Amino acid sequence: MADKESGSSEVAPVKVEEKKSWADVAEEESEAELKKLEELTVSDSKGVDPGLLEDPDDSQIKAVVSGDTVYTSALKFEDLKLSDDLIKGLYVEMGFSRPSKIQGVTLPMILTPPYKDLIAQAHNGSGKTTCFVLGMLSRVDPNLKAPQAICICPTRELAQQNQSVLLRMGKFSGITSMCAIPSESSNFVPIAKRPPVTEQVVIGTPGTIKKWMSARKLSTRDVKILVFDEADHMLAEDGFRDDSERIMKDIQRSSAHCQVLLFSATFSETVKAFVSKVVKDGNQIFVKKEDLTLEKVKQYKVRCPDELAKLEVIKDKIFEFGQKIGQTIIFVRTRDSTQKLHSTLVKEGYECTSIQGALMQEDRDKIIREFKGGLTKVLITTDLLARGFDQAQVNLVINYDLPMKYGTSEPDCEVYLHRIGRAGRFGRKGAVFNLICTDRDQMIMEKIERHFEHYIPEVPNWRSEEDFEKALKDAGLL
Repeated sequence: MADKESGSSEVAPVKVEEKKSWADVAEEESEAELKKLEELTVSDSKGVDPGLLEDPDDSQIKAVVSGDTVYTSALKFEDLKLSDDLIKGLYVEMGFSRPSKIQGVTLPMILTPPYKDLIAQAHNGSGKTTCFVLGMLSRVDPNLKAPQAICICPTRELAQQNQSVLLRMGKFSGITSMCAIPSESSNFVPIAKRPPVTEQVVIGTPGTIKKWMSARKLSTRDVKILVFDEADHMLAEDGFRDDSERIMKDIQRSSAHCQVLLFSATFSETVKAFVSKVVKDGNQIFVKKEDLTLEKVKQYKVRCPDELAKLEVIKDKIFEFGQKIGQTIIFVRTRDSTQKLHSTLVKEGYECTSIQGALMQEDRDKIIREFKGGLTKVLITTDLLARGFDQAQVNLVINYDLPMKYGTSEPDCEVYLHRIGRAGRFGRKGAVFNLICTDRDQMIMEKIERHFEHYIPEVPNWRSEEDFEKALKDAGLL
């Protein structure tokens, strides 16, 4: 049932702590009080149609609205008064039949005047990308050849992925777009020689976007909507936060009525502190923490006596069963671990690829293309791909190393959530195997279970093919 409480909510500012990563999310990005709102649950009678949230899995979506605007949830895309070209893109290119639950509640908040700012927290794979991409496309005037929408992402891979969604969804609209990411060495063009951006939607990483703005190559005078994808990461990281805040201030200075959208699967207290300074009169959509554990994805613990045993699990269980059920992503903690695991497996004749931030950009793009094209089945990666990486065929996620906060022995529960969200995308079934080797691994796993209030069962015997087969059958994959 939906939360029945009604009243006001206030988020107190908290001390902002610097956050670093074990891996290499975007190496180019290393530069350096909320008003009380009227809280409204989606099953309330203040304009949000309760019929959209009949499924138990979605009953915990909660809206917090600011001001007197009444929002009516969308049961079909036509309820949103979109252009015929965008409707065609949604049905023909995207293959959608109706809005997802989160889309039905969120899109009216984005598209209804006076275009309030929005903080949106939603499940991985729930369709939040469609929310902000459709929001950007709907706000653009196709006849004005100037940047009108900007989306900022933590990695070049996510920026490219979001642009590909926009190109499909906006195929019939005539709306143009550009990806603002670091240039490949083979076709590098000095910024002074770049022509001014005339594309109507710009999607990119904060460092590149800031450089283009500083060089007066990216005008923000006509920008109507600014999106932060994976906003918790964008705004909590020290370097990203500085660049993001500078970009936001510059845009709001030149375009006073710019709508700001913050999207993520998680929001930490650190990010809430930042948001309290920049979004003072916005709407909010939240999903309760216990509903973020992705029940469609079965999680398991595998106790391994040593590192060699972990390797045997990968070779004898994951590769064997993985070939039958789809693609696999193996998460490790550091760049060095990525290289070592990849090298060991390849030397023993196993086919796999690996990606981490030290690779040349051309190589990273090639590896992603091959994996998305199905040419490779197993991908080893740092947390570079933990967030926002959509690949429908990924059914297995292996936490070879459990995620930890940089420089501590504490688990990074937000990263864990994002990692397991790579399996079972778009409501499909998936499985996650957490390899537990040391006492520290056990302690981290227990803290993750307590954080999400979710017990993770154990595969009885790491050597047993029957135990792994049963686990995969229970996950609906065999």
